[in-house]
Amino acid sequence: MKQSSYTLLGAVVSVLMGMSSSASQANGLAVAVVTRVSDGDTLWVRPLGGDGKQRPIKLRLQGIDAPERCQPWGPQATLALSSKVLHKEVRLQTRGRDDHERVLGNVWLGDEDVSAWMVEQGHAWSYRWRRSAGPYAPQEEKARQHKRGLFADAQAVEPRQFRKNNGPCASNL
Repeated sequence: MKQSSYTLLGAVVSVLMGMSSSASQANGLAVAVVTRVSDGDTLWVRPLGGDGKQRPIKLRLQGIDAPERCQPWGPQATLALSSKVLHKEVRLQTRGRDDHERVLGNVWLGDEDVSAWMVEQGHAWSYRWRRSAGPYAPQEEKARQHKRGLFADAQAVEPRQFRKNNGPCASNL
């Protein structure tokens, strides 16, 4: 990645993490409006405050893994996230970048953790790492017990395995 790309991404993270306007912060978290939902774990947010000309920022929800758009339950997961947050004011906290240099973060709608909601409703898996069941394992277990969403299908394949078996979906987003 070019140095200018790192500089731009660093500026974006700084804007999200360090907004000075009290109108754009709530309890130390940035306040933004969701402008677009790409899939069940990726959305675009426009930070509030400043001069109002901030460009939307692509944010990958940390701690969950939703089905790919071309995977069974992928369209339903995208629709669920859209219905929940699109064009709404949210609080967010960025947590760095993933292996693909996407900004990672957590999003809250009111007092509700959007990622926890996605998993509990059966629209995403808790993101597993090594031997950890992930940060939303209790919500996933509850969704599995109640056979919610994608967990109604005993043969549902985690996105990581789906990508390994099938490659990435064709992208137009």
